[in-house]
Amino acid sequence: MFKKIVFMGTPKFAVPILEVINNSVHEVVAVYSQPAKKAKRGQKIVVSEIEKKSKNLSLNLRTPVQLDNNEYSYLKAINPDIVVVVAYGKIIPKIFLDIPKFGFINLHASLLPKWRGAAPIQRAIMNCDKETGISYMKIEEDLDSGPYMFQVKTLINEDTNYKQLSEKLSNIGAKSIIKCLNLIFDNKAKFINQDNSKVTYAEKIKKSEAKIIWSETANKIVAKINGLNPFPGAWFEYENSRFKIIKAKMIKENSEVPGKVLNDKLLVSCGENAIKILEIQKEGKSILKIDDFLSGNKIPIGAKLI
Repeated sequence: MFKKIVFMGTPKFAVPILEVINNSVHEVVAVYSQPAKKAKRGQKIVVSEIEKKSKNLSLNLRTPVQLDNNEYSYLKAINPDIVVVVAYGKIIPKIFLDIPKFGFINLHASLLPKWRGAAPIQRAIMNCDKETGISYMKIEEDLDSGPYMFQVKTLINEDTNYKQLSEKLSNIGAKSIIKCLNLIFDNKAKFINQDNSKVTYAEKIKKSEAKIIWSETANKIVAKINGLNPFPGAWFEYENSRFKIIKAKMIKENSEVPGKVLNDKLLVSCGENAIKILEIQKEGKSILKIDDFLSGNKIPIGAKLI
């Protein structure tokens, strides 16, 4: 028997999950997404990927600035059986949580209790974690603190970047969301309380974190490059120009002065070992393979990157 589902999500990560639910026997009675906003440059209005997809599917879309009394009354009136939340980007007020019969269920992109918060995928990569996954969690008043039903794990390879891992976890969610809903609707869901002694927080990425600190180990620097690709991008400066490193790998090399260029292929010394830059982007220019970049840009052996 079909159930009435409200979906709350905003970025591209949430789109495959919405599509699967919409193609199931259940009815998506409303979709909530963050409101459109002006782009950082210019006056172009940017709408979320979930808003685009909802309009494409002719779904009932709502984009309130905040979940206020009007939205409470609306949600109560449509009387959903469950609310599915996937990277919505807003805290759900406590008063909302008792509206649906089966509550609010959140697909969170980490193996809770590790990496609660806003940037779990990036933090897992930047922390050099070997695995991550998704958790289906019951939403409670505190941030990402509710008990979870089950988790799906996946490995993080040393060359996996944020975009790739985000797409992978999104697809895992799309393949498992109906299993999650069926367990709940059949009253077969078993929830596990999080171990609060093992909680870590994935704070939102700050712009200041994107600067490469050459005194860190090569492994840590490569993890930062991967975790911040494609956005905001890990960068360094040389001769008053900023360069983003798109892709790099760790090379075992005796450490010299951190940030020193060691050869003509842009091997750079770190606090421990070195990194070989494979793809790079000068500010305002296109992304280039390192050989193409070096054919038109000179960063000599012995140069100090900052």
